[in-house]
Amino acid sequence: MAGIYIHIPFCKQACHYCDFHFSTNLNTKSDLITAILMEIELQKEYLSGEVIETIYFGGGTPSLLSSKELSSILNKIRENFTITATPEITLEANPDDLTTNKLKELKVAGVNRLSIGIQSFRDEELRFFNRAHHSKMAIEAVRAAQRIGIDNISIDLIFASPNQSIKDLKYDLDQALELKTPHISIYGLTIEENTVFGKWQAQNKLDPIDDDLFGEQLELIMSTLQKAGYDQYEISNFSKPGFTSRHNSSYWTGEKYLGIGPSAHSYNGIERQSNDAHNMRYIRQINDGKIPCTVETLSRENLINEFILIRLRLKSGMDYSILKELYGYDILEVKSSFIQEFVEHKLLELSNNFLRLTSKGKLLADFITEKLII
Repeated sequence: MAGIYIHIPFCKQACHYCDFHFSTNLNTKSDLITAILMEIELQKEYLSGEVIETIYFGGGTPSLLSSKELSSILNKIRENFTITATPEITLEANPDDLTTNKLKELKVAGVNRLSIGIQSFRDEELRFFNRAHHSKMAIEAVRAAQRIGIDNISIDLIFASPNQSIKDLKYDLDQALELKTPHISIYGLTIEENTVFGKWQAQNKLDPIDDDLFGEQLELIMSTLQKAGYDQYEISNFSKPGFTSRHNSSYWTGEKYLGIGPSAHSYNGIERQSNDAHNMRYIRQINDGKIPCTVETLSRENLINEFILIRLRLKSGMDYSILKELYGYDILEVKSSFIQEFVEHKLLELSNNFLRLTSKGKLLADFITEKLII
């Protein structure tokens, strides 16, 4: 099984934290959609006949697509790939786009999972992030989706914002639980250099929270959501039984995927491919019948490090016997001193060929991973 990711690089406005490729100029949207349809045909052999289990529209803001545009992309995928009988088709959406009519159109087009970018239920925080919606709009968007029968809904939240207290985070979690969505993704704010927040930090106008508060907030998130019946199947992702993200899980377990659109990435088990992150260059090259990408053949070291980086984030952990079988790398031997120390401090646990982070270890996941990669 494999997945297809479609990158829609348009937004109404720029969020202050966002480092993804997007444009607020929608004048080229029609040309870009045409190019995406052409790229789907050009890339039809990339996955070597793998059956497609998941389709994911990310961005940018895919909810800016019209129902006609969305349907044309899905139809083109069906024409060129074999799709499983029960695919997971996810669309990332902003609350301000999700009117009842829009939601009905998405459902008719075939979308059966929504990932709604709420980020916070506090209006002052939303203004700080430069989001286009307010909290009541976010709540109504989720409830409207539920009313029309879209029950596979994920909401995105951000924690570790410079303005966020423990009380603020508790409020966001309480509001999220009240909505009863079966999936919650919650990410610690990362201040990237080429963003508004990055510029503010460089000008000493913004400071990230300290590590102790970050850890306290993450502990609160884990305990609150686990008590509410959510499974932390990946460090930043929590789901009720049966509602894990099949698409994102395929990334974490090393499945093949094809990325379509500017800046999209692909992986076929041997190479990584990344498309040009410039809309007009992408369109021009596609019109010339060329795939505008760079290709990286992954070295043994790359593959080992990716295996460790990705698998350790999962609740199940990393099967070190598979790592040894695939790449001839015995992490228990090479990193024995680090692993022994982490196990003694109850940051890692070893059982049944798996090396996994404990709840305490999840608070130091980046540090631990850094010590275990080559």
